[in-house]
Amino acid sequence: MNIKFLDVLRLCPLFAQIQQEDYPHLLSCVNAMHKQYGSDEYLWLNEDKVTSLGIVLSGSLEIIKENAAGQKHIIDFVSAGQIFGEGIICTKDKISPVSVLSREDSHILFLPFDKVIRPCGHSCGFHHQLTQNMITILGEKNKMLSRKIELLALKGMREKLATYLLYEQVRFQNNSSSKDTFSFSITPNRNELADYLNVSRSSMCRELSRMKDEGLIDYYQNTFKILEPDALKNILN
Repeated sequence: MNIKFLDVLRLCPLFAQIQQEDYPHLLSCVNAMHKQYGSDEYLWLNEDKVTSLGIVLSGSLEIIKENAAGQKHIIDFVSAGQIFGEGIICTKDKISPVSVLSREDSHILFLPFDKVIRPCGHSCGFHHQLTQNMITILGEKNKMLSRKIELLALKGMREKLATYLLYEQVRFQNNSSSKDTFSFSITPNRNELADYLNVSRSSMCRELSRMKDEGLIDYYQNTFKILEPDALKNILN
């Protein structure tokens, strides 16, 4: 595997506390498979059977839910170093309730579920750590789903935006060594963010502009900065 992809795995929570020199042996041990997808190409569709979890090595994905009329709602975004499909492969039938779409040219690493959760015959220490990391990730996934439900349950546009931006700031803080803890970049563009929040794009953009004019936030394209974190939190009270 390309050395730059090994560096991405170092940022992936599934590989936490595993030495980078053990990555090649570990990937061989679990029969990992590398695939490449083009922009707007589906990795799998709703109702497909899924037997491997995925790790984004480069590019980004959308997790989407489509209704009978073909309208889609974005459930989540997955970028380099993040995993997806872990909740599906732990179910009894392993049937996906969502579709996964590549937003751009993307390299994906797939790890078969059976190989991840079952120790190999070599009693590899890093394999045990991989299993422990998987359990932690599943717990974090439940927290993420709870946050998405919270976002959708909020009535006001400003409440939705304040909640989303505060969550993204915390996520950035947890995955970055930057000293500027109030600036961060988000994955979705404006159309995708509106879809994710289940709101009108024009109304959302007007509210973002008002929040900027009031000095609560600043932004340029997909980079945001929270200027008044306490005021943003007060919106939720």
